[in-house]
Amino acid sequence: MDRGGGPGGAPGGGGDRPPGPGSPPVTHGAVFVLVRVGGRPVATLLGQVPEGADPTTVLTALARERTPSDLCELPDLAVTVPSTTVVVATRERADRLATALDSLLAQDHPDAEIVVVDNAPVTDATRDLVVHKYGDRVRYLTEPVPGLAVAHNTGLAAARGDVVAFTDDDVVADPRWLTELTAPFSADPGLGCATGLILPARLRTPAQVLLESHGGFAKGFTPRTYDPYDPPADEPLFPFTAGRFGSGANMAYRTRVLRAVGGFDPATGAGTPARGGDDLYGFVRVLTAGHRLRYTPHALVWHHHRETWRDLETQAYGYGAGLTAYLTAILVNRPGLLPAFLARLPRGLAHARTLTAVRDTEGGEGGGGVGAGAGAPGGHDARTHPWPGRLSRLQRRGMLYGPVGYVRARRAVRGLPTVRGGSAGSLGNRASGGNGASGGGAR
Repeated sequence: MDRGGGPGGAPGGGGDRPPGPGSPPVTHGAVFVLVRVGGRPVATLLGQVPEGADPTTVLTALARERTPSDLCELPDLAVTVPSTTVVVATRERADRLATALDSLLAQDHPDAEIVVVDNAPVTDATRDLVVHKYGDRVRYLTEPVPGLAVAHNTGLAAARGDVVAFTDDDVVADPRWLTELTAPFSADPGLGCATGLILPARLRTPAQVLLESHGGFAKGFTPRTYDPYDPPADEPLFPFTAGRFGSGANMAYRTRVLRAVGGFDPATGAGTPARGGDDLYGFVRVLTAGHRLRYTPHALVWHHHRETWRDLETQAYGYGAGLTAYLTAILVNRPGLLPAFLARLPRGLAHARTLTAVRDTEGGEGGGGVGAGAGAPGGHDARTHPWPGRLSRLQRRGMLYGPVGYVRARRAVRGLPTVRGGSAGSLGNRASGGNGASGGGAR
């Protein structure tokens, strides 16, 4: 059994695993522990290493005590994988991009290419990095129109692999990430999309801990397949609660399927007035086209959460806006889904209230004092952790703004081409305005 942990709540190393990306070695204090079995992630734990104690001994005992025995059998890692294109959209973050690319080039996937899409660049920093440091190991493309969905569509159009995977420039991919993410496509011909596990690269600030305690990007450690012809009984809002399926920093699609639905709606996503929702739109479009979606926690990337309270406020508003923007996009592009949406609307409103509910905090609305005591980070949908009133209000304001933002973005996309292979009129065209691609979001 592999074990991991890091000081101050950061993920990292004990046993034979190093600390999480950017984290110092484990000494003592609060520890966010990733438990692996046979190299595969199976659980996260929150523990404490006493001062003077050996971290490896403490974390080993903690993992053995709290990890269910049925998870302690070595899984079979022999898998078949399809040819894959990895698309990384970026804008003016060459330092972070280099770390991400280094991790992608270290993948054990036998047949993969990497494509960087430089979105609305204002300097040559990204181009210089890719050309001079990575040469022909990484393909470089420029997309002058700002927007994450636009950049992803540019990568999709250029993809050569049978599967196209997407991740962000602020992640570090585990060495088996791409193999684990794409193997389900070989096993299931009806699969259209796969998503994976996203854990924090480090948890150093109150804002980072609060975000992860609120669910962060984590979707748990139970693999699950979503089938539009066999809706899950425990998901009455299916498929409209797309945030449960995964996040844009760790997703892959069968290339021909994503092209057939027209790719991502360019009037959604970071860098547009809609602020987000491009990944959620992609999930639902593929599901409603009759393809299955697979969530696998074995496909792990480490995400660098933003560090400041102001960053967290911006994220909270953006998550709310992206949620309702993507729902607007779905109904605009697939009006036949309106009856199903209306039938789920009452429960959907109740879900939105739960999602944004205020919960008591130890440190008030400024974020001070929120630490390991705020609840075990990564407990997706537990909804027992603190969530300050200001962040709740910002989420709800974002939800009210989302449809307006989508309409504004859609006005700017007219007259530009859709993704090759998409059905005519299925999407708005390339969005303009905003700040360019800068990453996905969590719901």
